[in-house]
Amino acid sequence: MDLLKVQVPNPCAHHPKPIPWPLLQMSFYFSDTAVLLFDFWSVHTPTGMVLSVLVILLLSMLYEAIKMGKAVLLRRALPPSLSQDPLLDSFPTQTTVILWFFHRWFQYHVGQTLFHVVQVVLGYMVMLAVMSYNAWIFLGAIAGSTLGYFVMYPLLGRG
Repeated sequence: MDLLKVQVPNPCAHHPKPIPWPLLQMSFYFSDTAVLLFDFWSVHTPTGMVLSVLVILLLSMLYEAIKMGKAVLLRRALPPSLSQDPLLDSFPTQTTVILWFFHRWFQYHVGQTLFHVVQVVLGYMVMLAVMSYNAWIFLGAIAGSTLGYFVMYPLLGRG
């Protein structure tokens, strides 16, 4: 039985068209067919599924890289102590030091915010792809998250 041709009634009374069966799948299944995130990302072949899993794997790795990048940026945002910062020795007044410190904090805060937005978008994209309930996509997301953490975590100590 071809999953794409099976139609079920739509539970919404105001929507007359039937919903294709894979969109109602509520348990994981192994298949080489799926619709991921957008209508144009419709997978119908094993090669397409392999490429889609690789894309999800890379998105998950990028998510982990951005998460680690945020941690590095946060650690660099504030020096351990103002007295240990060599750049502060050249500033003549306390007001200049405070302005410089606020400017530096603001730059890092903008960077953190941009990282956060990208991380949230990637996280939701991976989550929605996993909600296709295709087991291959799920395994790609898990593998990408695992590989991303494994590769990026050692770099956290160097940042």
